[in-house]
Amino acid sequence: MLAKSYPYYVANKPVKPGKKKLDVLDKYTGKVATRVALPDAAALERAIASAAAAAPAMKHFRPYERQAVLEHCVRRFQERRDELAYALCVEAGKPINDALGEVIRLIDTFKIAAEESVRIDGETLNLEISPRTAGYHGYTRRVPSGPVAFITPFNFPLNLVAHKVAPAIAAGCPFVLKPSEKTPLGALIIGEILAETDLPKGAFSILPLDGRHAEPLVTDPRLKLLSFTGGLVGWDLKARAGHKKVTLELGGNAACIVDGDQADRLDAVVDRLVFGAFYQSGQSCISVQRILVHDDVYEALRRKLVAKVKALKAGDPKKKSTFLGPMIDTATAERLEGWIAEAKKAGGRILCGGGRKGAMLEATLLENVPRDAKLQRMEAFGPVALLQRFMTFDEALAFANDSDFGLQAGVFTNDLRHAMRAWDELEQGGVIVNDVPSFRVDNMPYGGVKSSGIGREGVRYAIEDMTETRLMVIRDV
Repeated sequence: MLAKSYPYYVANKPVKPGKKKLDVLDKYTGKVATRVALPDAAALERAIASAAAAAPAMKHFRPYERQAVLEHCVRRFQERRDELAYALCVEAGKPINDALGEVIRLIDTFKIAAEESVRIDGETLNLEISPRTAGYHGYTRRVPSGPVAFITPFNFPLNLVAHKVAPAIAAGCPFVLKPSEKTPLGALIIGEILAETDLPKGAFSILPLDGRHAEPLVTDPRLKLLSFTGGLVGWDLKARAGHKKVTLELGGNAACIVDGDQADRLDAVVDRLVFGAFYQSGQSCISVQRILVHDDVYEALRRKLVAKVKALKAGDPKKKSTFLGPMIDTATAERLEGWIAEAKKAGGRILCGGGRKGAMLEATLLENVPRDAKLQRMEAFGPVALLQRFMTFDEALAFANDSDFGLQAGVFTNDLRHAMRAWDELEQGGVIVNDVPSFRVDNMPYGGVKSSGIGREGVRYAIEDMTETRLMVIRDV
């Protein structure tokens, strides 16, 4: 179902592969699945210049025209659903059922953007607050920021691209996108579909660059915003970005609290914990990494959780029965295998898993891991979760906050006071009550605090970042 090769896109036009090509690996077999055209520094310069030249046309591209582009994408994504899911399964090693789910989220995100594109409103301001301002009237509108730059990671090659591209089109911003060179296919298929539309020339470029050639996305002043999703290197990018606006989503090591009143629903809680921790091999910024369990239910939850994790089916992600596929590459699996060994050596106990074969790392559950171990302090970004016992709810909140990250947290509780206290006290971008922190809907504000980043995704919130408020004041004469 994959083409033999794929072009990249500069100024809405495909550029076919030349002598230099990028191999895209099947992450389960390790074999070359297809190849994509490899852009260079000159291609990036053409892309940035085209985006800058397209800014006036995109600004004047009517809201209903932007909506028509987004609605066309929705239709074509629906028609090519199976192809998109298969490409995702191959290039990311994502189990096919999860890949189909990500295509649905891609469609949802573009649907939301189509709706938002025609309701980017301003407001009327009452300026007559004293005799000095009698006869003055104020109005605001939101205008596109101009050309924007996007850098996206490997773990959600469709949906994380969608959360940048769809709001940019809705806002009227030309863009240059660098998808991960490990998983470029989804973004390039999106580019193929965008090329079918009436977007102004230069409205988009999609370049699977390597890091050596990507620096202008950060430093070039013609680009007015940098939106980056990935690792902590994002803070360094922000420091080099100059005067442009920067939004960052940089991951976490999410905690999930299970209160002592959950004894009668532990099976349901365990089901969600297993999903949150091991879905797509834990390669999610809001994967459940630290599970904090009240002493009253700890032993029962541990028993049920270990049994459930041991029963997970790992293997070929193309099979519908597979839950756990490979990590993105062998080096990443080896890194996490080392963290598990370090935690065990420091006194942690492996309850299940811990083995590795190539890029396949077993679903792993540990307890009693010291608070200074890498698995406690850093983002695992893999199929590993830690169990920890607590006695009081305040102790659990303190454990959860003992982190440099703050993206999302989960709290299972029947006590409204505990839910509200968690919302008040947890240093997170979001608190999910009676579900895992891995929950996300594509219209909600999503982002973190502390080392997890700045700014919020979610289509309406991204549009706000990609537009500026412009004021007009009229005086009666």
